[in-house]
Amino acid sequence: MAIKKRERLEIIKDILLSVKEKRNIKPTRLLYSSNLSPQMFKEYVNELLSKGFILMNTEKYKGKEKKFISLTEKGNSFLNEYKVIENFIENFGL
Repeated sequence: MAIKKRERLEIIKDILLSVKEKRNIKPTRLLYSSNLSPQMFKEYVNELLSKGFILMNTEKYKGKEKKFISLTEKGNSFLNEYKVIENFIENFGL
């Protein structure tokens, strides 16, 4: 059986779901959960940042700056609409 390659929108959905589940997730943790190469991960994150789906927040912790990624309202709306599309496809058995 061939391994199914994830489509672009599915990867975006997976990244956004990971961010939503953890609320504020560190970039390294998100990289691991996305199951992408560091280069591909960087491309997706940069796209999601530039389109306003996620935010990169910086906090000081014990004198060091820590980066966290959070979901925007636009990112949350994308997930809601994606779920509608998945349900539509599932209802037709595709």
